[in-house]
Amino acid sequence: MAPPLMPKATAVWLVENTSLSFAQIADFTGMHQLEIQGIADGEVGVGMRGLDPMTNGQLEWSEIERCQADPAARLALQESDNPAPVKRTKGPRYVPVSKRQDKPDGIAYLVRYYPELSDAQIGKLIGTTKPTITAIRDRTHWNSSQIQPRDPVTIGLCRQVDLDEAIEKGRKAGRQPAADDRRPISADLIPEEEPTQSRIPDWMADVRIGGNNQGDN
Repeated sequence: MAPPLMPKATAVWLVENTSLSFAQIADFTGMHQLEIQGIADGEVGVGMRGLDPMTNGQLEWSEIERCQADPAARLALQESDNPAPVKRTKGPRYVPVSKRQDKPDGIAYLVRYYPELSDAQIGKLIGTTKPTITAIRDRTHWNSSQIQPRDPVTIGLCRQVDLDEAIEKGRKAGRQPAADDRRPISADLIPEEEPTQSRIPDWMADVRIGGNNQGDN
């Protein structure tokens, strides 16, 4: 059974206005029974305004009374003439306005170091368009002289898990990485060379620190 519109708000209303059991409300709204108990205890949905399912024609009061009288009964969602909400398909990743200026750098990084990624994959990871990717790839972007390839994960444009998943899909599709598959290493991660000990010249080897010995007098 499909859940009602705004399940949590509906659950809040049913908890506050009926004597239905937690199990009945959970079954009707598609929520976990512990969530319903949390609503009753004031731990879940704090400050949320309840939604009366009768106002949008999803439930009749007679149905509520029937289930209040029989704890084993389950509420039946009434068919509504309203069209079902359209589920939004997963599109390009949303990037905060403050980070959008970093997009060209992230795109340049992926184009250079991950040729196994398609333009569609890069666009989905960074949240950009194919013309922008093409312009950066061909160095025809209006700001090409200022673009510096930077790891999009490090600068917050995408998640490492999403990048790894895209790389794996690209390779399974037959797109192979560059022959030199070495990724740039951050300067902060390059270990410093151990300082070499200065060699004492041979002519100073016999010099004794702290003054001459009595036998030299």
